[in-house]
Amino acid sequence: MQGEKIVELVINALDDMKAVDIKTIDVIGRSNVTDYMIIATGTSRRHVKSVAENVLMTLKEHNLKPNGTEGGDVSEWVLVDVGDVVVHIMMSETRDFYDLEKLWHPMDEGSAD
Repeated sequence: MQGEKIVELVINALDDMKAVDIKTIDVIGRSNVTDYMIIATGTSRRHVKSVAENVLMTLKEHNLKPNGTEGGDVSEWVLVDVGDVVVHIMMSETRDFYDLEKLWHPMDEGSAD
């Protein structure tokens, strides 16, 4: 399945579980690990875990098996690696601290600090 289709599936799964502030970052040509990163916020640890479980269930329903998942036991930040797409579901404080959007922000869209 193409990366764009996986992005669509994941965004729908995140939206179904009321994840907050869903962002997709195109990292094609800037990362040799993945093509897209999706970042979303959960409102509590339980919510983060539930959102991640829904993403995994949606992938399974479409015969997609993630390469791996991390963080489900702590649930402040759950990462789901689907190859062409890496999904980050975080608590708000964790998302603010690591600021992945700024890290992966295209240089031509903002000024360098």
